Formats: sequence, C-alpha cells, structure tokens
Amino acid sequence: MSALTIRLPDDKYQRLKALSRQRKTSVNKLIDEMTTLMLAEFDAETRFQLRAARGAGQQARGLELLRKAQDSGSTT
Repeated sequence: MSALTIRLPDDKYQRLKALSRQRKTSVNKLIDEMTTLMLAEFDAETRFQLRAARGAGQQARGLELLRKAQDSGSTT
C-alpha cells in the first residue's frame, strides 16, 4: 500500500471531515472510495473508446446486421 500526501484548502478538508463523520468512516476511506469510482469510470470510458475504434468504418455493416435482426424478429 502506498501513502499519498495531498494539499487541500482548509474549508474543503473540513467539509470532507464532516462528510466522513456523517458516513461513519474515515477521510482516508472516503478518498479511497472516491478514487475507486473515478477509476471505474475511467476504465469504462477507455473500454468504450477501444470498442468504438475497432468499429470505426463499419457503420454500414452494423446497420445491415441490425436490419437483419429486426427482420428475423418480426413474426407478423
């Protein structure tokens, strides 16, 4: 585990302390939870960008597959 020193304005630190007290946890745990959420968002965005790059230039094929699926799904 690593240690990290951050500098925050006093008022922001006091608000974090109040939030951590309200949630009955430590400021350290609160920061850990926030970074977990931010990293999960970053990972999801990265995966989306990679998939979008792989599909670049294949819009016509994608639309063709959607039409095919729609046609095979309509039984009326």
